[in-house]
Amino acid sequence: MASDTRSTKRPAEEGFLLGAELFEKISAVEGIELTDDMLRRARESERLKLSPDERRERIKAVYRKS
Repeated sequence: MASDTRSTKRPAEEGFLLGAELFEKISAVEGIELTDDMLRRARESERLKLSPDERRERIKAVYRKS
C-alpha cells in the first residue's frame, strides 16, 4: 500500500511562490517597474544560481546605509 504524501496543511498555510515573469506582470498592473540595476542584479543572481538567502543579502548590501 502506497503512503499518502499529501500535505495536511491548508493551501493558505502553505503559501505559494510567484515566478519572476508573473511577478513582473502583476507589478506592471500596479504601476511598479524594476530599474535597470534591479533587473541586472536579478539576472546575475539567476546566472550565479544564488540561493534566496544569498540574493537577499546582495539586495540588502546595495541599500544598506554606510
